[in-house]
Amino acid sequence: MSQQKTFLRANGFTFKQFFVAHDRCAMKVGTDGVLLGAWAPIADVRRILDIGTGSGLIALMLAQRTADSVQVDAIELDVAAAEQAEENVAASPWPQRIHVHQADILEWAPHCEQRYSLIVSNPPYFAPGSECATPERASARYTDSLSHEALLGCAELLIAEEGFFCVILPESAGNALVEIALQRGWHLRFRTDVADNDTRPPNRVMLALSPQPGEQMLDRMTIRGPDQHYSEAHCSLTRDFYLFR
Repeated sequence: MSQQKTFLRANGFTFKQFFVAHDRCAMKVGTDGVLLGAWAPIADVRRILDIGTGSGLIALMLAQRTADSVQVDAIELDVAAAEQAEENVAASPWPQRIHVHQADILEWAPHCEQRYSLIVSNPPYFAPGSECATPERASARYTDSLSHEALLGCAELLIAEEGFFCVILPESAGNALVEIALQRGWHLRFRTDVADNDTRPPNRVMLALSPQPGEQMLDRMTIRGPDQHYSEAHCSLTRDFYLFR
């Protein structure tokens, strides 16, 4: 952990090729976003949509991973977070490729004529309950601002026929999303269950859904090995981003 703290600043996080300020965002840079940004399949991707971009982290990661011809649209409801994402993009190596839109995806999707070969989201996943410190944090955390069924509906409007819709969720919420998606005609193509270590059950799941059927790949990843150091699988997935890899 001492190495990781070296690259934390008070207002953000430094990666190998970019810096993400997040002090004006309700949800900060975290493991979930980094995992999804590093994991989402990018083969033959032509245009990407990041729903709920927050600080712009996943959009920036996907820009780093893809060719210069790939354009990334990043949607964010919260005004302050969208402004900070724009600043992060402007300071990055890819300001011409990432386009931040301050909008409600539920209103934006029906009017968007673009179709995306990759849609990603690190969505809200808590059912409404105890109050948050701010309305912005509540919007980022709770599904009353964007239910998973509504999120699937937006993806259905925007996905290219051969595209992938990717999310990271707690395992129970992920299982529920898969059930809904299959009922709506989606196909589960990739699934990675994520556990803290080998002795614990998975507490996160990364999913790639597609309108098209195809080979299904299921696997499991641990964050840390028996020695409590980061596992080889985790290091391999994230080494292009973390400075301490």
